[in-house]
Amino acid sequence: MRFIVDRILLRLVAPLLLWLFAAVAAAQAPAAPGGDIDASLDRIRLQIDASQRALARAEPPGDAELRQLRSAAQAAQQQASDIADLLAPQLASVDARVAELGAPAAGAKEDADVAAQRALIAKSRGTLDGQVKLARLLTVESQQLAAQLSTLRRAQFQAQLGTRTNSILAGPFWSDWRDDLPNDLARVRKVASPLVDAARAAPMAVWLALPVVAAALVWALAWGRSALVRWLTGHTPPGRLRRSLYATLVVAQWTLAFGLVGAAVFAAFDWNGTLAEAQATDLGVFIALFWVAGFMYGLATALICARRPSWRLLPLPDAVATSLRHFPALITFVSVATWSAERIAVMANASLSTTVAINCIVALTVGLTVGLGLMHGERVWRHELAKEGARGRPVWLAVLGGLNWLVLATAVVCLLAGYVAFGSFAVRQVVWAGIVLGAAYLLAALIDDLLMAWLATEPAAADEAAEHKARLPVTSKPAAQIAVLASGALRLAVLLVALMLLVAPFGESPAELLRRSGQWQQGIAIGEFKLLPGAVLQALLVLVVGLGVVRVLRHWLATRYLPTTSLDAGMSASTTSLFGYAGVVIAIALAMSAMGVGLERIAWVASALSVGIGFGLQAVVQNFVSGLILLAERPVKVGDWVSLGGVEGDIRRINVRATEIQMGDRSTVIVPNSEFITKIVRNVTLADPLGLVQIKLPVPLGSDAETVREQLLQAYDANHDVLETPGPAVLLDGVDHGQLMFNATGYVNSPRSVARVRSALLFDVLKRLHDAQIKLSSPPTMLISAAEPAPPTAANAPTPPAT
Repeated sequence: MRFIVDRILLRLVAPLLLWLFAAVAAAQAPAAPGGDIDASLDRIRLQIDASQRALARAEPPGDAELRQLRSAAQAAQQQASDIADLLAPQLASVDARVAELGAPAAGAKEDADVAAQRALIAKSRGTLDGQVKLARLLTVESQQLAAQLSTLRRAQFQAQLGTRTNSILAGPFWSDWRDDLPNDLARVRKVASPLVDAARAAPMAVWLALPVVAAALVWALAWGRSALVRWLTGHTPPGRLRRSLYATLVVAQWTLAFGLVGAAVFAAFDWNGTLAEAQATDLGVFIALFWVAGFMYGLATALICARRPSWRLLPLPDAVATSLRHFPALITFVSVATWSAERIAVMANASLSTTVAINCIVALTVGLTVGLGLMHGERVWRHELAKEGARGRPVWLAVLGGLNWLVLATAVVCLLAGYVAFGSFAVRQVVWAGIVLGAAYLLAALIDDLLMAWLATEPAAADEAAEHKARLPVTSKPAAQIAVLASGALRLAVLLVALMLLVAPFGESPAELLRRSGQWQQGIAIGEFKLLPGAVLQALLVLVVGLGVVRVLRHWLATRYLPTTSLDAGMSASTTSLFGYAGVVIAIALAMSAMGVGLERIAWVASALSVGIGFGLQAVVQNFVSGLILLAERPVKVGDWVSLGGVEGDIRRINVRATEIQMGDRSTVIVPNSEFITKIVRNVTLADPLGLVQIKLPVPLGSDAETVREQLLQAYDANHDVLETPGPAVLLDGVDHGQLMFNATGYVNSPRSVARVRSALLFDVLKRLHDAQIKLSSPPTMLISAAEPAPPTAANAPTPPAT
C-alpha cells in the first residue's frame, strides 16, 4: 500500500504539477535581454559541473538525489535549448546584413562609416555565434547528463532488486530482528508521542463526535448515490451507459467517504492548532492513505458488483461475484494495515532487520490475500463452467489470472529465498497493476458509453418503455462514425496513460516520459524534408477545415444558388460535382503546403505515381478522365435516358470512376465512364425531349379508309397528353395481304410518357372503331391439316391371332 501511495503522490501528481508549472512559467516568461544570456549560460554550466561532481563522489548518490539531479539536468537542457532558439533568428538577421554589405573590394579603400558598420556587425555576429554554439553544446551536455542519471537510477533499482538477505525460514533472520526490535519500538514511541499529545489535547467531545460525523458522512453519500441511481434508472436507457455510470458513482462515493473521514480525523488531531509542521506532514501522508483506500475499495466493489448483477460491467458469473463480495474490504484492510506498518518503520528510522522483516511480512500478507481471493474465485468459476449451457471465461480474464498466479508464485519463492526486495516489489506491482487496469477499464467503458449514447444511440429494444424511446436521439451515420472515432481516440489515450503508470515503478516517471515524448517535436527527417508533428497536425486541421468548407459551399451551391439559375438538373449536378472535385484538390494542396511540402516535391511524387499509373492504374485514370469529359462536354447528363450495350435506363449519378444507370425494374447498373467515351451511346433525351407515340392498325380491304383516318385523328386530338405542335398525323402505308395498313403518329412532352399514352390511345381507338362497326384484320395464318388414314384392305388387314 505504501508503494501505491508513493506512486500516486511522488511519481504522478508532484512531477506532473511541477512540469505543468514549469511549462506555464516558461511560456509566460519574457525573453531574456542580450546582457543576461551570458549569465544564464554560466549558471547552466555551473549546474552541470555541480551534477558531474556529485556523480564523481566516492559515495554514490541515492535515488532521491539522483531524481533531483536528473530534474535539474532536464531543466538545464530546456533552458539552453530555449536560449539557442532565441538567438538563432538574431544570428540569421546579422548574417543577412553581412550578405547585404558584401565583401570589401580588393585594393580599394572602404568608406570609414561602412568600415565601422562592418566591424560592428562582425563583432555582434561573433558574439551571437559564440553564444549559440555554447547554448547548443550545453544542451547536448545536459541531455547526456540526464541520460546518464536515468541509467544510474535504473542500475540502482536493478541492484536493489537483486539484493539478498537472510531467509525468513532461517534462524539468523529472527535473531537479528529480536535484537533490534526493542530499540525500534522505542523510536516508534518517540515518533508517536507528539501525535498522542495532540490527540490528548483535543476535547473528549471531539473524539466522541468523530464516529457520529463519520457515520453521517457515509450515510449522506450512500443516500446521494441512491438518489442518483434512481435518476439514472428513469432518465437513461438500459445498457452499458447505465452500468458504467453506476460504477463511477460507486467509486466516487467510497473515495469521498474514506477521504472525508480522513479529513475529519486530521481535524480532530489538529483541533487546537498545536500540531507541528513535521507531525502535520506525517499525519497528512496517513490521511492521503484514506483517499487511496477509498478508491481501492470503491473500484473493487464497482467492478465486482455483487449486489446488482444486472449493473455489473465485468463479465463475471453471479456466483463468482457473490463469492468475492468480501474481497474488496479484505484487500483494502490488509493493504492499509501493512502500508501503515511500513510507513511507521520509515518515520521511526527503523533498523535494517526490522525494515526487511516488515517488508517480507507485508509482501507475504498481501500476496496470500490476493492469492486466496483468486483461488476462491477460480474454484467457483470452474464449478460454474461445469454446468450445462454455461458461457466460457473471456480470454483476457484468463490471461490476467494466469499472469497474477505466475507473479505471485515467483514473489513468494523470492521472499522465502531471501530476495525480499524483489518479492516485495512483485507483490506491490500486482496490486498497483490491478488498480491501474481496473481504473482504465472503467474509464474506457464510461467514455465509450457516453459517446455512443450521445452521438450514435442505437434504436431501443422492442420491450423498452415509450418514454425512453421518445428521448432517444436520432443520429445519422456520420454522427455514429464520429462517435466511434472519438471513442477510439480517447480510449487509446487512456491506454497510453495506463501504460505510463504501469512503467512508473521501473524508474520511468510520467513526467520523464512526457519530456521524452517532447523530443518528437523535433520531427523526423525524410531526405531533405523534415516531418514535424506540429506541421502534421496543422495540415490535418487545414484539410478537415478545407473539406468542411467545400462541403458547405457545395451544399449551398446545389440547394440555394443553382436552383435560381436557368440550368437544368443535369447541368446543375455536373457543376456541383466539378466544384467538389476542384475544392478537394485545393484543400489537399493547402494541407500539403501547411505541412511544408512544396510543388517541387509533389512533382517527384507525381513522377513516381506515373509509373504505377502506366502499369496498374491505367483503367482507373482512364475512367477518371472520362468522367471529367462527361461532366464538361455533357454528351450525357443526370436524368438522361440512355441505351448502351444492352443497358437502357435513366442516369442517376455521374461519379469520378463510374456512372449509375437505373433500369426499368428499379435496379441500378454501374457502367465505367470510359464506356460512354469509347462506345456507341443512344441518348433518347439529348437533343429533343419529345416522345413519338406510334400506332399501326391493319383493317380489311373493304373498310372505309377515310372513316378509319378520322377516328384515329379524333382519338389523338382527344388525348390531352398529345401535343398540338407538331400535330398528329395518320398515314396509309399501303396494302399488304388484302389489308389496309394505317400508321398514326403523335408527340408527347417526354419519351417516358410514350408507353402510357400509347396504351390510352389504343383503348380509345378500339372503342371508336367498334362503335363505327369497323373490324380489324386478323394476321394472315396458314392451316396445315393431317391426311386421313386409308381404309383397311386385304393387303393391310391385320392378321388374326393363331389358335
